[in-house]
Amino acid sequence: MGGPATDEPATDEPTTVRLPAAQESAVRRHELAAFLRHRREHITPEQVGLPRGRRRRTPGLRREEVAQLSAVGVTWYTWLEQARDIQVSVQVLDALARTLLLDSSEREHLFNLAGTVDPSPGKNCSSVTPAQRAILEQMEPFPACLQNSRYDILAYNRTYGLLLCDLAAVPPEDLNCIVLAYTHEEWRSSIVHLEETTRFMAAKLRAAMAGHLADPAWKTLLNRLHTESAEFREAWDRHEVVAGARSKRKQFVNAHVGPLTLDHTDLWLGPSSGPRMVTYAPVDEESRERLEKLHALALEREAAVR
Repeated sequence: MGGPATDEPATDEPTTVRLPAAQESAVRRHELAAFLRHRREHITPEQVGLPRGRRRRTPGLRREEVAQLSAVGVTWYTWLEQARDIQVSVQVLDALARTLLLDSSEREHLFNLAGTVDPSPGKNCSSVTPAQRAILEQMEPFPACLQNSRYDILAYNRTYGLLLCDLAAVPPEDLNCIVLAYTHEEWRSSIVHLEETTRFMAAKLRAAMAGHLADPAWKTLLNRLHTESAEFREAWDRHEVVAGARSKRKQFVNAHVGPLTLDHTDLWLGPSSGPRMVTYAPVDEESRERLEKLHALALEREAAVR
């Protein structure tokens, strides 16, 4: 009649077996060590500004050279390449990524192997799709950008790139609205109601951070703001909290076209803690004309660098 009885349901799906935590950690360490060795061996001294010398036997960098360029101890870095069970901070990972000239994909792989989150707000965001970039472009001449709840600027259109400062000249690690609002003089000078704006941003950041208290990227951002801005420290110590989206009329003084009055709107792309499209629509004809001039200037600059 039928086959042998069994208590297990028939299935064609393979069984997924997770490694024990200690074993998974060991696998990660060995993969990280192999990745670092491979990248070190494929970076020439000339690429990082070091002389080759006559006695060099390997075409790549020496361990002590990577350690020196990354400002870490030689013994510690050697242990890292030996897959020792040691703690690696996000700051050290960032330094190693820079020393080893990692591109965005390699950098992401490095942090994934280390089991931590890349704190750099300027890193390329794989969640920004070509369709979203196309929408940003179609919004022109209205300024628009994609942000997350940490105020990282994930992508922006050309008009937004000149709205408060020249974003193309901003280092990738500084592409964060709250960092710029508290530390970048040109950005700050473009905001008419600066104190109100920065205080609101600090309150909104505090509300959002409640769900990310153990996240290295959030802690890195908070530490940076505390270190670089007394104004932020004062605002943070107020313990003010603002949650949820809020549309608001904004006034800017643009360095190229003058005063602008714009309606700010957040268009959420997912849950309220996720990414959002920030848009600025002119409230009067004069602001609209000035945005068109700003967009034209952005196009001229883009054409000039091609």
